[in-house]
Order: sequence, then C-alpha cells, then structure tokens
Amino acid sequence: MASDQQLTIPPGRALPRHIAIIMDGNNRWAKERHLPGLAGHKAGVNSVRAVIECCAEQGVEALTLFAFSSENWKRPALEVKGLMQLFMHALEREVRKLARHNIRLRVVGDLSRFSPELQQRIRDAEAKTAENTGLALNIAANYGGRWDIVQAAQSLARRCVSGELSPADIDEALFAEQVCLADLPAPDLCIRTGGEQRISNFLIWQFAYAEFYFTDAYWPDFGKAELLSAMQSFLTRERRFGRTSEQVEADQRC
Repeated sequence: MASDQQLTIPPGRALPRHIAIIMDGNNRWAKERHLPGLAGHKAGVNSVRAVIECCAEQGVEALTLFAFSSENWKRPALEVKGLMQLFMHALEREVRKLARHNIRLRVVGDLSRFSPELQQRIRDAEAKTAENTGLALNIAANYGGRWDIVQAAQSLARRCVSGELSPADIDEALFAEQVCLADLPAPDLCIRTGGEQRISNFLIWQFAYAEFYFTDAYWPDFGKAELLSAMQSFLTRERRFGRTSEQVEADQRC
C-alpha cells in the first residue's frame, strides 16, 4: 500500500484507537549490512518518526512503542550503553518536535534502573509535553508485562494492609486501574516487526482483546506504508469480544 493511499474503512468498522508496536529486527538489519548492531537501532529512529507522524495523521489516539524490555539488560554491555546514549539523544532532539505537534510523551516502565541523568531527561520531556492534547505517545523502557502486573498487585496489597481496601473489593476493573496506561483505551492492535510471532512480555494484561499483526519487515524498513497495511488488515477483522457474529451485526444495524 502506498503511503499516500487512503484506508478503506468497511461499514461498522473503526480505526484502532490505540496501537502498540514491538520494534524488532534492528540487529538483524544491521548484520545483513555488515554494520554494528547499534547502527540498526539508529536507523530505527527514522521508522519511529514515520510511525508517529502516520498515527497523528490518521487520528490514532495512542501509540505505545516497546523500546527496551526488562530482559534487554542481558544484551552485550556495549550495546546497552549505546542504547542508553541513543535514548538520551532522542529525548533531547525530538521533544521540541513532539511539543510543536501537540503530542504528549510518557515513558512507562521501571525507570529506577536508569542513570539519574536519564531519569531527569525523561521527567523533563514528559513535563514539556504534559499539556498536549493530540496523540498520546508512550515509550515502554525497562518495561515488562509481568513487572507491570506485580507492581499493580503490590499497590493493591498496600491499600489492603492500610485498611483502605478489603481483598474482596478487588475485581478486574480495580486491578486494571493500577497497571500502566490505565488512563488510555486498551491497545486494539499490536504490531511486531522482524518475523517473530510472540509478545515477549509486553503489555500482558492490556492485550486481552488486542488484534495481532506480524510482519517479516525489520524495524528500520517499517514506515508509513507498512503501518497503513497493518491498519487495513485490522479493519478486515470482526471484533466480537465474546459475542457471536450475529450479535455484532445486529448492534451495527442499530
């Protein structure tokens, strides 16, 4: 699909409100070009820009990018150091552009492991865009879905210990308020690049009813055209949420 081609929205269907992307394949992209792994991550920044721009153009409410998982600390120390530097530089360079385009930035994950300087950069970037009302851009950094669920459980446990809550008060709705991105619509569409077909500990709770789209394209090769193709695939899917097709069709006729 050409990047300037319009999406075809079938009757009764709607664009995803929230898209989540597992940006995979940077290292393999670099390896195929006989480049160091960090070159792939740097090239991937261009794809990040293209995807943000496309989501803003299409009126997507939220975009969540899996930038650095809690398991990624196991990678070679030199690569991890380079990723942290790249993150620092990206925050410095891109925040003004985000603010100018009414995009709100938030970084989710266990930020305590990052250097004090990087933590401060994150806080500053979030503060500069906090009042923006357009696309909600979320960067998952040192994030893990299991960590997310555990920290939500710990939060509720503390409230039980204090007497604010009884364990019997805890239901799915209350638990959902404690996980990351609770103030946003749940992800409708998860895209993973790089040919793998797994979620790799990303947004485990939030993906309960997400649609999945897997592509062989490495992340540095993923741009507007590829994102539009993923969104068009999403638009072909009937989302029943436990109902029958007949019930969905009846609701659409109302």
